[in-house]
Amino acid sequence: MRTLFPFRPRLLDDLAGYDRTRFARDAGAGMTVGIVALPLAMAFAIASGLSPQAGLWTAIIAGFLIAALGGSSVQIGGPAGAFIVIVYGIVERHGVANLLVATAGAGVLLFVLGLLRLGRLVRYVPLSIVVGFTNGIAVVIAASQLKDALGLPIARMPADFLTQLKVIGQHVGDINPFAFALAFACVAGLFAWPRLWTPKPAGPDTAAIPGLKHALRIGAHLPGPVVALATLTFGSWYFGLPVETLGQRYGGIPQSLPAFALPDASWETVKQLATPTLTIALLGAIESLLCARVADQVSSLPRHDPNQELMAQGIANFVVPFFGGMPATGTIARTVTNIRVGATSPVAGIVHAITLAAVVLLAAPLALHVPLAVLAGILLFVAWNMGEWREFAHLRRYSAQYRTLMLGTFFLTVVFDLTVAVQVGLVLACVLFIQKTSALFTVERVQAKGALIHYRVRGSLFFGAVAKIDEVVQSVETGPNEPVVVLDALQLAYLDTSGLDALRQLHKSVLQRGGTLHLENLQQQPREVIARAGFAAELAANRPSPEATV
Repeated sequence: MRTLFPFRPRLLDDLAGYDRTRFARDAGAGMTVGIVALPLAMAFAIASGLSPQAGLWTAIIAGFLIAALGGSSVQIGGPAGAFIVIVYGIVERHGVANLLVATAGAGVLLFVLGLLRLGRLVRYVPLSIVVGFTNGIAVVIAASQLKDALGLPIARMPADFLTQLKVIGQHVGDINPFAFALAFACVAGLFAWPRLWTPKPAGPDTAAIPGLKHALRIGAHLPGPVVALATLTFGSWYFGLPVETLGQRYGGIPQSLPAFALPDASWETVKQLATPTLTIALLGAIESLLCARVADQVSSLPRHDPNQELMAQGIANFVVPFFGGMPATGTIARTVTNIRVGATSPVAGIVHAITLAAVVLLAAPLALHVPLAVLAGILLFVAWNMGEWREFAHLRRYSAQYRTLMLGTFFLTVVFDLTVAVQVGLVLACVLFIQKTSALFTVERVQAKGALIHYRVRGSLFFGAVAKIDEVVQSVETGPNEPVVVLDALQLAYLDTSGLDALRQLHKSVLQRGGTLHLENLQQQPREVIARAGFAAELAANRPSPEATV
């Protein structure tokens, strides 16, 4: 039975029958993912125009709340690459304070969506739009990291893509070769790391080499971004490379808990931030539920509850701004890592947050020496993995509608911004859907003998297809007087108010010629619409014979 307030975290169900074995697996998975999240959280925050601690505490607080209150057993929440473009644009146009207001507002919207059980509506966003803006975001992320990857002395990067390329081109002669070497080594290492620890099938038997099998197992479980961050940071510090570090730009990471502070907001500010708020909420919902669906496919655990997940995302995004955080959502890479290292319940996500908090509080001073070029290299790798580049090569396999939506959303995301891309993409998707659906509605002439005009209608008679009824109207107006018009509606699947109005106009034309209109074999939905509107009574009142029925 559906409850009045449908709030039930998956954690409550997963704790039933929970034992030490499962806790050991969850603890190991959580600690691994917590270490993986460390460089990503800092990189996402810096790329968004925020301080690294904003990303770290978002990963900690939002990661804990999403795991504890969410509708998925294994989803890991935190800052995500998809938000970089949006957050950077909001910070540039409205400032950090208004970003916090927009994030809290998006949290309220997400919670309401889940509370009203509208989580499944997110699936109605066409795949072509999701692929388009995902690839577009990946391109914009990569462009935004070129400044730090090349060590360019640019004080502040602009928000839009084309201007970024122009500014980078103006400083191309100022490339720092040491920063470029670090970024290149980071990207190359991240690509090579998983292949390095995977033995080739045709290679030697690893069991015959003492310790090799164990070393391969350990290496395969070491997160590549963490290895890249640690080794390249140490190398940069040891050799004293002249590259900009996190400590030089931000002064390091405070080794303390974040302070609670209320964002300075007014109703006027909230109204001005309506569009950014809606964008954060929409992207957060799409990303979190997409991530949860991927988790369902990869794991054998119970499927996620989309409404509970949205409510948890809403709570997390409402809370983190009070601690200086940024928007959070489900993160596919960390969630899949969580599954592959053995997570069985949301406890792993909670341990991930605790692990990350412990690292921040105990080892924050070490972050002073992290080169920004290394973080840029990590984000370049993330951008590459984020994009679904094969879709471009496979475009010819898809319909013109799919290609139009995907390419249109992609170019709008890159050239303008994600808000414009999603809005235009959804409107265009609706227009193309209406066009396609209206094409499926047909009006077929069966017979025209004497005063009898007989047609058969198929499909959905809605506002996009009403023009096709004009063929019947024209037959009536140019035909004999006192016509008997019969519409066989056996295959009429759907009728809306616009379609009903078109039938009324047809009936009016028939009456003007002194004839009668008969609707035969009506299905349930069209019959109910006609009866509710009183049209059935109108037809019956104008029939000379009592045998004529609807």
